[in-house]
Formats: sequence, C-alpha cells, structure tokens
Amino acid sequence: MNRFVQYIIIICLSVSLINCKKDKLLTDSSATIAFSQDSILFDTVFTTIGSTTRQLKVYNHNHQKINLSSVRLEQGQSSNFIISVDGSSGKQASDVEILAQDSIYIFIQVNVNPTSQNSPLIIQDRILFDVNGNQQFVALEAWGQDAYYHYPDKAIQFKNGFLPYSTVSTQTNVVVHWPKDKPHVIYGWLVVDSTQTLKIDAGVNVYFHQNAGLWIYRYGTLQVDGTFGNEVTFKGDRREADYADLPGQWDRIWINEGSINNYINYAIIKNSYIGLQTEPLITAVPPSKLKLTNTIIQNCSKYGIYSVAYNIWGANNIISNCKDYCAAFVLGGNYTFLHTTFANYFNKDGGRAGTSCVYINNYFDDNGVTKIAPLDSCFFGNSIIDGSIANELSLDVKPDNTLPPNVKFVNNLLKTSAFTGTLIVNSGNNFGGNPDFKDAVNYDFGINGGSAAKGLGDANLRNLFLSYLFTDIKGKSRASSTDAGAVNN
Repeated sequence: MNRFVQYIIIICLSVSLINCKKDKLLTDSSATIAFSQDSILFDTVFTTIGSTTRQLKVYNHNHQKINLSSVRLEQGQSSNFIISVDGSSGKQASDVEILAQDSIYIFIQVNVNPTSQNSPLIIQDRILFDVNGNQQFVALEAWGQDAYYHYPDKAIQFKNGFLPYSTVSTQTNVVVHWPKDKPHVIYGWLVVDSTQTLKIDAGVNVYFHQNAGLWIYRYGTLQVDGTFGNEVTFKGDRREADYADLPGQWDRIWINEGSINNYINYAIIKNSYIGLQTEPLITAVPPSKLKLTNTIIQNCSKYGIYSVAYNIWGANNIISNCKDYCAAFVLGGNYTFLHTTFANYFNKDGGRAGTSCVYINNYFDDNGVTKIAPLDSCFFGNSIIDGSIANELSLDVKPDNTLPPNVKFVNNLLKTSAFTGTLIVNSGNNFGGNPDFKDAVNYDFGINGGSAAKGLGDANLRNLFLSYLFTDIKGKSRASSTDAGAVNN
C-alpha cells in the first residue's frame, strides 16, 4: 500500500471518529447551553387584545450533541406566554436535541389584553431549560396594561458602570403634565431636566421598575397635586401580593437645587430604597426648596427622607417604618415640620439598623478638620418622634459662634434623652409619653384616646397656618382638639 493511500485511510478514519463523537450524546453534568440574550422584553404597548412574537437562539457550543430534557415556562398553564420549539407550540417541550456546535430557535409569543385594568401592569415569567440535571433560564417580561412607559434611551457613564435614563421631554422650558388617564411606568431613571417642570395630577399612579427612580435635576421642578382620597402614589411595579409591603423595590425620588417651586401634596411614597432625597449637586447654587404636605413615606430599605443642606417646609406628613433613619437632615439646612409623625417600627429584613428615627447634623469632617454647616433654622412643632428603640432623636449638633445653630422643638411628643445643654430650645414637649398608635406596625398612626399626643399641640401654632393645619392628613378638623402628629384623635 503506497503512502498516499495510507494518508487517505487515516483522514477517513479521523473524520469518522470525529463524526462519531459529534453524534454521541453529551451527558456531563457540567455541560451548559448559551443564549442570544438572557432576558426578553416585549416592549410593544398594545391598544387592543393582541400578541407579538420574539425569538431566542439557543446555542450548543460543546463538541457533542446535547439533550434538553425539558424546555418549559415556569408558570406553566397559567402563563401568558407561549413557546414554540421545533414547530410545536405550547407551554413546554421535552427531549429537545441540539447538535454539536449548532443552535436552535425558540419563538415566544405573549397574549395580553392591555385595556383590562385587571391584568398585571408587568407580565413576567421565565423559560426554564433542564440540561443533564442542571437548570438554566431566560427571563421574559411584557407590558400587560395600557400605560405610559418611560424607557431609558441614554446613559451616563461612571467608573463602575452606567446609569440608564430618559427625560420627561426633549424640549426645554416646558411644563410636562401627567393626567390620571393611565398609570406611568418608569424603567431606569426618568429625569426632569433643567428648566423643565413635571406636574402630576391627583390620582396618578407612578410605578418604578427595579432600581428605577425619578430625578429632578438642577433647575428642574416637581409639582405633585394629589388630594385627600385621590393621592398620587409612587411605588414598585410588581403588584403581586408578596410585593405589597416589600421594601427596596425601586430607588428614590431625588431633587436637586435651583427651584423654589417644588412641592408634593397628598402623595404616598413607599417600598423604595430611599423615599425622598433632597440634595444640591453644587451647594453654592441656591435655592434648594421643597414644600411637603399631607404626604406618607413608608417602608424604605434605607431612609424615608435623606436631606443635605436643603430647605424643606413640611406639614401633616407621616414618615414611618424604615430600616435606617426615617429622616436624616445632614450638613445643616433650613427645616420646618408641623403636625408631622415620624415613627419607626420597621420589622422586616432583619429589623432596624439600630439608628434613631430622626437624625440632625450641622457639621462635616474635612481631612480631620471639623467644619460647621449652617443650620439656619430647624423647627419641629406639634409633631411626634417615636419608635421601637429607646432613643428616637439624634441631635448631632455642634456649637459655633459664626454659624450658631437655630434648633427649636415646641409642643412635640418625643422619645429621646437627647436634650442636654443649651443648644436646643425646648418648650412644651412631652418626653417619653406613649403615643398609643392604633397599629404602628401596619402603618395606622391614628392615636387612641389615651395617647400622650392628645391635646399636646399648640393651637396658636396651628392657627398660624390654618390653610395647611386646620385639618389633619385624613381631612379631620382640629378645631376641638389640637393633637400632636399628623392624625387627630
């Protein structure tokens, strides 16, 4: 046999061995498949009952064929999605083979009625792939209701990643008006840019996807016009029962400097990381002002309010049940809170962080040197600061001859031992009395008849602001009794 023939035989044998190996089924438990994408978003906003189809490519990068023992929708027959594998449509498929170094297509269809208010706002499921005893998945998400969807089309690059965002309008010097005809769903960060104003009508529901937030950028303005019984709500977009009281579902509402016309009236802000953050980006640029009235902020996985050197005038608010501070006012500022209930009975996620309910600070450390931040005015009147630990008010306030802090507490119910020295004006306060809330753990901060807050408020202080304070947060008159806190007995 000549050498040429020998070469031909060797090549044929090699090809045959390779083909035999490719035809052999790979059963190694470490074998995996790959996907053209790890999640699929159906971003069509439907106006009638309809469906749309997306495709997913599944790769076998191994050198042997592989068997998918099961390809199925996690929610099974109750799923709104349908998958098509090898021409067969349904909720699952079995024993699907992919040849070595090959791929298959899976087609996914969703059927929704977006005009039905009973359908979920966001429809989610997963395709589960069982491979040699292991499981991989691809997430599915569709918009299940007719709503205004704000999806990021830009990104800000940071050292450790990107911040995806969109703006409420492409125009400048514009007032953007949100009526209550449909809810708004925010993905990423929605930015009210410089010179833009966002006005939100009573009854509007604003839903945030995971890690999403509302950013009122420098010189932008936020105006929330809720009413009693028709509040504006800000919460996560997951509406299953398990998410009704789960903190940390979205990021925060963040307001920068540059506007004196920011206000929030009759809003409910809940289940976020931080409820409301007011913080200038450039502290030398005034003003930094917000009016906060008749608003509930609750169940945050960090802070209820985090405010840095800001000007907040607040009345008839309930700030409650957060893992860390319900309110932290740092680096000075100008704050007035009247008939506001600060109460922390947070009992989720391992319980509270051990910090007080309210924290006030007027200094910072600059490379080992303590520097005073002006606390021009900090006034709490006819309010309650209470919670589940011994000291719920931390006054981290230092004296200064040039920038003396101006801090007053008048006719409040306070759970604290912080009033020592002469820095704080203390008048008519009750220390350590029982507020006797109706159900603090479940956010009912109405007071019973035996509450120490009953009749504690100063009627003269109430009368200075009749348009805001003559009724409580629930619309009840304070004419016969001026109780401390947001809710009258």
